[in-house]
Amino acid sequence: MPKFSYDAITETGSTASGHIESDSIENVNSVLVSRGLIPTRVKEEAPALASLQFADLMEKLTPIKAPELILFTKQFNTMIRAGVSMMRLLEVLEDQTENPRLKKILGTMHRDIKEGASLYDAFSKHKRVFSPLYCSMIRAGEKSGALPEVLERLTFIIEHEHKVKSDIIAALMYPIIVVVFLFIAFIVLLTGVIPRFVNIFKDAGLTLPLPTQICMLMYNFLVNYWYLLIAGILVGGGVLIYYLKTEPGKYARDTLLMKLPIVGPVFIKTAISRFASIFSILQSSGVDVLESMDILTGTIGNAAIARELHGIKDRLAEGHGISGPLSQARYFTPMLINMVAVGEESGNLEDMLGDVAEHYDTEVEYSTRKLSQAIAPLLTVGLAAVVGFFALSIFLPMWDLTLMAK
Repeated sequence: MPKFSYDAITETGSTASGHIESDSIENVNSVLVSRGLIPTRVKEEAPALASLQFADLMEKLTPIKAPELILFTKQFNTMIRAGVSMMRLLEVLEDQTENPRLKKILGTMHRDIKEGASLYDAFSKHKRVFSPLYCSMIRAGEKSGALPEVLERLTFIIEHEHKVKSDIIAALMYPIIVVVFLFIAFIVLLTGVIPRFVNIFKDAGLTLPLPTQICMLMYNFLVNYWYLLIAGILVGGGVLIYYLKTEPGKYARDTLLMKLPIVGPVFIKTAISRFASIFSILQSSGVDVLESMDILTGTIGNAAIARELHGIKDRLAEGHGISGPLSQARYFTPMLINMVAVGEESGNLEDMLGDVAEHYDTEVEYSTRKLSQAIAPLLTVGLAAVVGFFALSIFLPMWDLTLMAK
């Protein structure tokens, strides 16, 4: 986007200057006038092509993290409640935002709304930043006239999911670090320690035992065919990444994760908590059930459960209630199904879903705290197996060498 420098006169008569990114000089003049400035000079700057391309690339690569999105949503909600006009609101947020990518998005949204676009249309043009759930909630608030209440619920969802993800990452961090260092130790022992002992054993005329022979086979493969190993890892990793981006790949990945003995229940509880929390808020925001299923299918974050939700939506479209189709789907627990049935009967579905979400939030928090403790024995066994294998590879021939010396 072109960048313009300007000089202007303020309402008090003093001078001001600065830079603005905009499509044209006319838009720059309009922005300055809306800010209470009288432009005296507006000139387009001409950056070098290479620097412009690099700046655009860096801007696209700049991530918008969950805390930044949470802060933006809270500020947006606060200014809406204060009665600030939408145009002025977006101007203020654009000026205050430090993230260059979000700043540019807000500028684009400001122009779109100025040209007559709805708030939902302005948000939905940036789906890589604002999820389908975010945009749908904005649309629900815009239609119902309860945008501040919807934004408050939306902030709760983003904060809640950020906390759950952070807890899971924190629980998995220790096992990942242990596995990485275990792999490094394996490579160091295999390439730096074992070969030196093997040379001593061969000079002594010993017949190498099976563990030592296996070590030498792995060592020779690494030394002579390391390029094949690297090529295999790169090709295999690329194929796997591409496959996991496809719908069958996502479905296979999520199905496998939920079947794992230790982490599987955590993923299931997290998905149920997210389903109940989002469904409850969508119901309280006035979103109908079929549209809620569409939103949940796109935002549940689990391809296997999303496929189940798609089937539930088809049965709901035929006139069935919610609890019946849920009971026929996999992964949904009896507690969730019973609470939904009670909510349907009593006409208090959103409160029942809220209770389910609160219960599974506690379950997920407890499970993530126990995750490291549950994985620790497996890591201990793996560490013992690696150390024991290399110990046998070294000490068995050393024992034979001791017997020969006698």
